[in-house]
Amino acid sequence: MAEHRREARVEGLSFALLVTSDAVYEGRRRDEVTPVVQGELEKRGYRLAARLVAPNNIYHIMRDVLILVTRDDVDVVLVTGGTGPRPRDVTIDALERIADRRLPGYGEEFRRRSLREAGVNALLSRAEAYIIAGKPVFATPGSPGAVRTALGIILELVGHLVYELRR
Repeated sequence: MAEHRREARVEGLSFALLVTSDAVYEGRRRDEVTPVVQGELEKRGYRLAARLVAPNNIYHIMRDVLILVTRDDVDVVLVTGGTGPRPRDVTIDALERIADRRLPGYGEEFRRRSLREAGVNALLSRAEAYIIAGKPVFATPGSPGAVRTALGIILELVGHLVYELRR
């Protein structure tokens, strides 16, 4: 039975990406995250079905995540940016308000892996995973390196996670 659980997974998932960044939203900075996400998803046979950009505003983030999780063509949502300790970093605060439950293991593993790359400051990250409207939502810092680290974890477990959520 344990082997069945380990093997059970959903293939060919569709992702949505929400980039949270005042600078990208206002056009002052180029989005460096979307190409990373698209490339990593394509390597694994997944696709990016939707992409939105929001300012660091708790209400914009809540609205956009709710839009994405209710789309029929989206299985998983990735939210980048706004996971640090600064006052404008409100992504986690927004997700906590609308989440059905939290999956703490992802954030713990993200910080563990990030320690090797970023040192002790990795512990300041509030990267986290939630279930919202029956779909997994992962929050990661907004740097391309952090997104690669996060996807290294997410893409290993998401097929089984979606399988479990659909049961």
